[in-house]
Amino acid sequence: MTIRNRIALQFSLIVASILVGFSLLIYFVSADYRQEEFHDRLKGKARTTARFLVEVKEVDTDLLRIIDRNTLTALFDEKVMVFDANDQLIYSSVDDQVIHYQPSFLQHVRQQKDVETTDGENEVIGLLYTEGGQQLVVLASAYDQFGKSKLRNLRQTLGWGLLGGIALTIGLGIFFAGVSLRPISRINEEVQTITANNLQQRLDEGKRKDEVDQLAVNFNAVLARLEQAFDQQRSFVSHASHELRTPLAALKSEIQLGLRRRLSTDEYETILTNLSSDADRLINLTNSLLFLARTLENINQMPSFSPVQMEEVILLAKDELLSVKPDYRISFDYENLPESEKETLVMGNENLLKRVVLNLLDNACKYSPDHTASVRIRTNDQFCWVTVEDKGIGMAPEEVQRIFDPFYRATNAVGYEGFGVGLSIGRRIMDLHGGRMSVDSELNSGSRFTIQLTHLS
Repeated sequence: MTIRNRIALQFSLIVASILVGFSLLIYFVSADYRQEEFHDRLKGKARTTARFLVEVKEVDTDLLRIIDRNTLTALFDEKVMVFDANDQLIYSSVDDQVIHYQPSFLQHVRQQKDVETTDGENEVIGLLYTEGGQQLVVLASAYDQFGKSKLRNLRQTLGWGLLGGIALTIGLGIFFAGVSLRPISRINEEVQTITANNLQQRLDEGKRKDEVDQLAVNFNAVLARLEQAFDQQRSFVSHASHELRTPLAALKSEIQLGLRRRLSTDEYETILTNLSSDADRLINLTNSLLFLARTLENINQMPSFSPVQMEEVILLAKDELLSVKPDYRISFDYENLPESEKETLVMGNENLLKRVVLNLLDNACKYSPDHTASVRIRTNDQFCWVTVEDKGIGMAPEEVQRIFDPFYRATNAVGYEGFGVGLSIGRRIMDLHGGRMSVDSELNSGSRFTIQLTHLS
């Protein structure tokens, strides 16, 4: 079932239920009002007959019958019967028709004083009339021809009105559901034209005022993210191929040089040394590419987190870097002393955080003429910041915006060793930790990288 038909059906069921409810309410209220009004008329007739019979001495039973038959307010098939205290019938408005009753019913009327019941299609009331020391039981019966006729007409009117209202509701429901869903049909048609080759295409967002327009806006946002992901994938493949080609070409050149002619032992040793260097470069690049690809995958595939002390992360990264490059110099200090050790305790993965700090320290020392970097920790009641600063080559303002893109390297950093993936990996790791990485840099004056994490205090 289509959404249009389902909406029309649900709308029709709701309106039909409301119409049925109102129709039943109107009918039963009218029926109750008719019955109550007719019973009041019967009671009035019964009291009038009893009053004439008891209080007016000039009126005998025959005269009372004549009065009952010729009164303007006489009811259809009207019958009145009066009984004395011994259940003896002392008056009946008709001779040939009687009200069917059980003797116990008269006693029931004396107990309740006012009883309402039916006799076939006729309605019957029984009431106790007390006057002048006499207790009379009066039964009055009649058929409410006019009231029931009006009730039948009301029932027919409500029935036909209900059927017409439901039919109209179904028709209007289908029409307006189609009109309301027409923009979605248009969106479906536009979506079907979008493929991997034209992700730049966007849906018509209308006036951005209703839910359908917002759906188009959100879908366009998804398309923009998909297009960005495809662009990143193409860029990744392109840059990875370019970076891999350089060491592979160097390897091939060295091998060709060794095969071209017989060389001395020292020459072979030089070639093997170059091959080993190129192989190490290739291995490092491959590992960086693999780690970058993994960090771009689902966060659920990353290692689990646990409480990590940021001072320990910095010291581990510092020791690891200095063990490989002992000529580097790194200073570590606090900008403000934490009130407790929890202000530098964060939830994260120690190895990943160490990789971020290690990369920042390596870059700071590498791009500084004196191979010097400084690390400072700053905290407040919510965050912990780690800042790595150098006095190196720095970056131009237009390059700062792109420094976290994979494989991007500043123009003045081309002569330095590196692949341009470390900062993009670091930014991704910070995203996984719910943190931030920012940079302030000035050309030829140095750079300052800051990572921000929420601590556990």
